Amino acid sequence: MGIFRRIKTITMAEINGLLDGIEDPIAMLNEYSREMEQEIAKGQKALARQIFVEKKQEALISETQTLVDKRTRQAKLAIEKGEEAIAKLAVQEKLTHEKQLAVYQEQYDAVKAQTKILLEKLDELRETFNQLQQKKILLASRANVAQSMKQIQKATVSFQKDTIARGVARAEERILLMEAEVQAGSQFSAPLAQFDATYQTFIDDEELNREIEKLTKEKVNI
Repeated sequence: MGIFRRIKTITMAEINGLLDGIEDPIAMLNEYSREMEQEIAKGQKALARQIFVEKKQEALISETQTLVDKRTRQAKLAIEKGEEAIAKLAVQEKLTHEKQLAVYQEQYDAVKAQTKILLEKLDELRETFNQLQQKKILLASRANVAQSMKQIQKATVSFQKDTIARGVARAEERILLMEAEVQAGSQFSAPLAQFDATYQTFIDDEELNREIEKLTKEKVNI
């Protein structure tokens, strides 16, 4: 690949990479895929032209063979009739067409060989393209994983060890404080309950005097 072709490939890869929204390595693979698709399209057009030439050569051979057969019959007929001049003319044209037929056949064989080579090259190109497509999927996956790992590593490196330690210590202090608050609450709940019970059983003087007065009246009535 020449320097200008490499520059073109890199430039096209960058442009198409922006359009495709993918990383540079995958953009390069996509650009190569596009180039191979274009080459395959060119190969298919060339193969179509080659097949067209081959068919025309076949038709030319068939037409020339028909003329050879026709002049052969005319020559035989003229010989049978004793028409020597006509026989010579028919034989002369027969030989001329036979020489043309040999040339056409040789050309046809060369065209057929070229068609075979072109077809093989086109098949190889398609196979390479298919392999590239499969490899591109694998490489795209690897590139995504590598990019993700790179981002994770970058994020990990951005944190300092001391910062993390201080954060853990603050979290631990916060948890200890929460546990202390819960424990303090549970300790105060029982004395308050006992105080409430004591308060409920406390009898003041007024209540005591009323009860004595009540009992005194009941005794008198008895």
